[in-house]
Amino acid sequence: MTMSRKLVVLAFLVAAAAVASPLALAYDPSPLQDFCVADTASDVFVNGLACKDPVQVSAADFSHSGLQNAGDTANAFGSKVTLVDVKALPGLNTLGVSMARLDLAPGGLNPPHTHPRATEVLTVVEGEMHVGFIATDGTLFAKVLREGDVFVFPKGLVHFEFNAGARPAFGIAGLSSQNPGLIRVADTLFGANPAISDQVLAKAFRIDTATVQRIKQQFATNK
Repeated sequence: MTMSRKLVVLAFLVAAAAVASPLALAYDPSPLQDFCVADTASDVFVNGLACKDPVQVSAADFSHSGLQNAGDTANAFGSKVTLVDVKALPGLNTLGVSMARLDLAPGGLNPPHTHPRATEVLTVVEGEMHVGFIATDGTLFAKVLREGDVFVFPKGLVHFEFNAGARPAFGIAGLSSQNPGLIRVADTLFGANPAISDQVLAKAFRIDTATVQRIKQQFATNK
């Protein structure tokens, strides 16, 4: 099986698993018609996006290209997430699913983060990844994944992916929301705008305010 065909098959399986999940039906708006393609030009504010007139809908609204291409990992983290959510694929509107490609260079990290609106299921396509999530009682659930392995990150819990191998790795993820959201823990705390008080962060992390200021400068530089 060629790599492109393998990618297509794995992407289909991940998306199918996300569609089958009860979370996908319970959290995002459930469809009351065949489809509700997002009307990105509408200024109507609803939970999701307003529907495009069905007369104006075409097959292009249900298609997206690009996941066959490796993401650019030439950055401080050595990682790149290519997200296909409702903004990239309007046909996902009200269907309760999205997906992403994760690329990790050797030593690359997708920093600790959460998806407030989605459970994530990840399949490794190439290479290996050390992945894990932290439960609300502080327990870490972590595992090294190799090609074909699957791991699930429960909705809202902090999780990460790290490539400890000597070659690039990539995987395909399915998410149980058309708009899963992303909260990077460090970015949110030290790069908030307006900034969180130095005294608050110093007390929370048990460090001094000078250290807090140095960390904040790092995140300001990376913006």
